[in-house]
Formats: sequence, C-alpha cells, structure tokens
Amino acid sequence: MEENIKQAIEQALSDAPERKFVETVEFAFTIKDVDLKNPANRIQEEIRLPAGRGRAPSIAMFADGEMAAKAKDAGIVVIDPTQIEELGGTRQKARKLAKKHDFFLSEIPHMGPIGRFLGVVLGPRGKMPRPVPPVADPGAIAAGLKDVAIVRSRDKITFHTVVGTREQGIDSLTQNGMEVWKRVTSKLERGAGNIRSFYVKTSMGPSVRVEVII
Repeated sequence: MEENIKQAIEQALSDAPERKFVETVEFAFTIKDVDLKNPANRIQEEIRLPAGRGRAPSIAMFADGEMAAKAKDAGIVVIDPTQIEELGGTRQKARKLAKKHDFFLSEIPHMGPIGRFLGVVLGPRGKMPRPVPPVADPGAIAAGLKDVAIVRSRDKITFHTVVGTREQGIDSLTQNGMEVWKRVTSKLERGAGNIRSFYVKTSMGPSVRVEVII
C-alpha cells in the first residue's frame, strides 16, 4: 500500500494548482459492510503523525483568571466563558468558531454550558473541548496535540482526515499517510476489505483515487 499511497499523493500534488496559502493534504475513506449504527463499530482515533501536521494547529481554550493567563502565555487563544451563551445563540458565529480552531480546551466548570449552548455545533465536528483540571498545564496539553490528526467516522460511511500540508514533501506525507492507513484499517473487521474507496487530495485540489490492496 505504501507505494500506492505515495503515487496518489504525488499525483494529487501535481494536479493541484499552487495556491497563495498553505494547503492541507487530506485522505477520504468510504467504508462498506460496517454497521455504523452500532457505536462500537465507529472509528474515533487520535493519530500522532510521525512527520507532524506541517503547521501548528489552532487551539482555543475557554478559561478565565489564572488559567486564562497560563493559556495565553502558551500561545493558546483564550475565549471568555461569559461569551459561551452568546456564541451558542447564533449558529453562524458558533460554526465560524468551530471552523477557526482545530482543537478546544476548557476549564472543567465551563464544560456544562459549552455542552448546552455549543454542543450541537462542536459535537458533530468532533471538537468538544478537552477538560483541563485546575492543576494542569494547558500549554503541555496543547503541545501534545501539535502533531495529532483526528479520524472520526461518526455514523457516516465516508469520512476525512488531514495527513499534513503540501509543503512537507512526498516522503513525509507518505509516512503520515501510512500511519493513518494502518490505524484506520486496524479498526475494521476485515481491514482493507472494508474499504470501498480511498482518495487523497489537497484542500482545494481534485481527488485522486488510491488503489486499495486487499
């Protein structure tokens, strides 16, 4: 599979015109013969990419007081918890927030209001905040997320994940891609036999089919 993935990445990069921004490189899987109505069969994985994400993820935290100061010092975007209800009251604002950041953290007391007002937007996107205990260092938690990709099928047979950026080069993207491929297929009963189709593309480029070896 490694050679097939490498060739598809090469073609995807070649077919995609140069952009004025850093494009991500993404995998799209469509699986078959898997009952995703059963939550036990759904794929929910955090994968540490061996060659990194290619750029630092955007991380935001719902925090105030001392914890907010720690988060700011660590380069984390701080969201005032008093804004939670307002953000949740406007679906467009909530969606914009969810799209803007890759990961969210939160002090534990704010998790309830977040679930109530923002859960409908953050939940389906797999972006509900990770709770941060009072004695924890938000900077350390954020550092642990810098090379992580999330693969989440929910109840959909088609799902996507980022494997890096086009500036990382073929070898690094292939290394990351193989890690994602191995993790996804390891969660399927028949491995590659449960893959109906597998594509790679840049964020705005055409999709290139990867030949799946069963």
